[in-house]
Amino acid sequence: MRVMALDVGDKTIGVAVSDPLLVTAQGVGVIERVGIRKDADKVIALAEERECATILVGLPKKLDGSNSIQTDKVEEFKSMLENKLRSNAKTHICVLFHDERFTTVLAERVLIEANVSRKKRKTVIDKQAAVVILQSYLDEQRNAQGGGTL
Repeated sequence: MRVMALDVGDKTIGVAVSDPLLVTAQGVGVIERVGIRKDADKVIALAEERECATILVGLPKKLDGSNSIQTDKVEEFKSMLENKLRSNAKTHICVLFHDERFTTVLAERVLIEANVSRKKRKTVIDKQAAVVILQSYLDEQRNAQGGGTL
């Protein structure tokens, strides 16, 4: 089973999915936001289609670890996902938070290093941020299990 990561913003949700071995993260795309219920339905449908056992939601905290306005919005989105998943008896998907501080900065840096134009960066930054969130999670899980690299 795979893991899906989300970078939830006000206008879009960046999406990334792991490979089946839980080693690498690949960007899947961006979901245009239309409303919290419909957005949650789209995420769940995508998770089912990609056979994801876990949905990882990037939690945007301030640098000092405190909540921001966006933190509250993302927590509300996670709650909506969990409620919809609970009401769907055939789907058993776990929803977790993962600290996303610095992910947009890292994603931007990766895109700049890849010589992606400023205009193009705006269209893929959320997807790339989801990739960074997911890869960070996968690396942490592998290291916690003693499978780190030299």
